[in-house]
Amino acid sequence: MVTNKLVPEHLNDIIDYYRIHLHPKEKSMKSNVGVWIDHKKAVIVRIHDGVEEMHTIDSGMEQHVRYSGGKPEDQQEHRFTNHLKEYYAKVIALLHDADSILILGPGEAKGELQTRLGAESPGAHIVGVETVDKMTDHQIAAKIRQHFPDAAEDIHQSTKP
Repeated sequence: MVTNKLVPEHLNDIIDYYRIHLHPKEKSMKSNVGVWIDHKKAVIVRIHDGVEEMHTIDSGMEQHVRYSGGKPEDQQEHRFTNHLKEYYAKVIALLHDADSILILGPGEAKGELQTRLGAESPGAHIVGVETVDKMTDHQIAAKIRQHFPDAAEDIHQSTKP
């Protein structure tokens, strides 16, 4: 029994009961995550303990146009690079406890995310990187459920901003 002197004895009993009977470690399910990403938007679908959660992150960037030469263009390129770093950091923050990660997307962003994950989260287990076209949020969720069929059984859906 775990005893915390700041908690009344009967609550310690309830905490122990919860830990032993309602939340045993051996029943802990894997957290499978799929990410559809481009430079404008990321859709993250997490499947964990029979619940599907969807998070959307907007990068806040319009289509990037690369210029050559000149100081103003260099400053714009620097701002774009810094903005991407912040965007990827937000995406990676939602992937920190994933057991398996599937990365999807139409362009360069999926490879850039894979590289950042490898550098910042060496323990991240990327199970695949696939080139796919633009998809609706529902199509993305279906693709990720298809990739993780065992985790997708009896899913209860939840959408989060």
